[in-house]
Amino acid sequence: MTEHDRNAAAYWSANLRLIIGSLIVWALVSYGGGILFRPLLAGISIGGTDLGFWFAQQGSILTFIALIFFYAWRMNKLDKEFDLHEE
Repeated sequence: MTEHDRNAAAYWSANLRLIIGSLIVWALVSYGGGILFRPLLAGISIGGTDLGFWFAQQGSILTFIALIFFYAWRMNKLDKEFDLHEE
């Protein structure tokens, strides 16, 4: 295996870890906050509705948008780390 192949494998491995971590966070917020923890969050009111409903309707969307920006920022750092960034 050449140095280029090892570098490409390390880059892809780091990328997959980032993707899997982001999906886990999104799933926990979407399903955890909106479905699994809804009964626990039902007593907390935000904006006239309970917190579980807010997580299901708004929290997962806002988390997804935040994860997009986090992914782009982290991939830029990975690109620089592996010398694959654009000039």
